[in-house]
Amino acid sequence: MSHHVQREIRYNFEFDNRIKACFIGAGGHAYRNVYPALRYAPVELLGICDLDVDRAAKFARLFGAERAYSDHHEMLAKEKPDLVFLVTAYHPDGRVQATDLALDALKAGCHVWMEKPTAASVEEIERLMAASSAAGRMVMTGLKKTFFPTIEKLKDLIGSPEFGSLTSINVRYPQSLPAPGERGDLVKMQSFLDHIYHPGSILNFLGGEIERASYEWEAVTGATVTNIKFRSGAIGTLHLAAGQSGASMFERVEVIGEGANAIVENGSKLTYFRKADLPSYGRAASFIQPDTNAALVYEPEHSLGQLYNNNLFYLGYVPEILHLADAIQSGRPITKGTLEVAREIMKLFEFYRRADAGVTINLWSGSRT
Repeated sequence: MSHHVQREIRYNFEFDNRIKACFIGAGGHAYRNVYPALRYAPVELLGICDLDVDRAAKFARLFGAERAYSDHHEMLAKEKPDLVFLVTAYHPDGRVQATDLALDALKAGCHVWMEKPTAASVEEIERLMAASSAAGRMVMTGLKKTFFPTIEKLKDLIGSPEFGSLTSINVRYPQSLPAPGERGDLVKMQSFLDHIYHPGSILNFLGGEIERASYEWEAVTGATVTNIKFRSGAIGTLHLAAGQSGASMFERVEVIGEGANAIVENGSKLTYFRKADLPSYGRAASFIQPDTNAALVYEPEHSLGQLYNNNLFYLGYVPEILHLADAIQSGRPITKGTLEVAREIMKLFEFYRRADAGVTINLWSGSRT
């Protein structure tokens, strides 16, 4: 199956059939990245709900919704949407507000698109899975990293005849992990929970389920380096580089196959090093390789007013929403951002919440060595 598929984008007003939808949340992230993405999806926005109803009304005027609400139960009962978008925050105890809201939306018979994190525990994910199954409705988490064109291209390279099987992977992402004594406190783990979904989703998308892992933590910045063994047999590392500069390239992903490797830098530049022999050692006079196995470089141009160089597209916001919209309208299940994937990421989160850094944990079986 090809994961990176070029498609010509249609604008919202060009769709004959649109999904009746409501939106819960009127915050800054939603304003910048999610509401604008609906301009390219077959969605009819009926109502917007926020605890601040005046704010919801302003969003409704800006983004074309018909009504504003402060009570999501009232909105769901009156509007009877087919789809609910959730972009909210956290409860005072550190739990994810969207988890409970998703359960309410499922009870009302709606499909759900929710921003990450999906929940704060594996148990809560499994509660959502049961509710989704009972309602016969889909719940999708916005795992935008798996919709980056560059990351999708990596997925297509893995297993291709020239690249071969994935043998190892390295993901670097700037994130701090609190001190061991603080990890039982969800409030102090909130930033980590919010961001582990990004590298976690990449690891799962490219490498599959993790069999076991161990990590080392340092106390100055809270950085970690994790060794990973996937069920496929591949190995990998997750470097949470908390001490890097704010002016640095933000993240880096490298996959290595059988004689070939590929690197994604900053999410938008992909370099594919195709199979090539090392030049004759001690005698080769040039580093230039033949064109047939020279590296391929992909990155967007930023001179034209195109969609592909708009962050709503190369950061995956529009593609992820279209993935759910396509599934709803076709009657097929989603294949990305599923609750099953969210559960695997939550296993990783709960692994890091343990205070015994350096111990190897078998995430698949739940045992430890």
